[in-house]
Amino acid sequence: MAKTKAEAPKALTKSEILAGIADSTGLSKKDVGSVLDAMSAQIAKSVSKKGAGAYAIPGLCKIVVVSKPAQPAKKNVPNPFKKGEFMDVPAKPAKRVVKIRPLKALKDMI
Repeated sequence: MAKTKAEAPKALTKSEILAGIADSTGLSKKDVGSVLDAMSAQIAKSVSKKGAGAYAIPGLCKIVVVSKPAQPAKKNVPNPFKKGEFMDVPAKPAKRVVKIRPLKALKDMI
């Protein structure tokens, strides 16, 4: 079966990432896995309610928690999909959202 279209490259799996980092650094896959697990634990601690609310991976990205306020319910709002109709928008509770912002070095890689 011949391929007619060039397939887009797929994203790396976790095991491929671990193997690539292990090959380039000379560490074992198990050591690299424990480093990534420790890093994810630090990120979780930083973005928790008692944490700083931000975590930066130097040269790559900054993970920030943004608190969004509650939105009240609205009645008789114009429906953006059907002209001339009105709709009711339910209330939304306050929430915390994670934003990942690329740093300059990551933007320069593109």
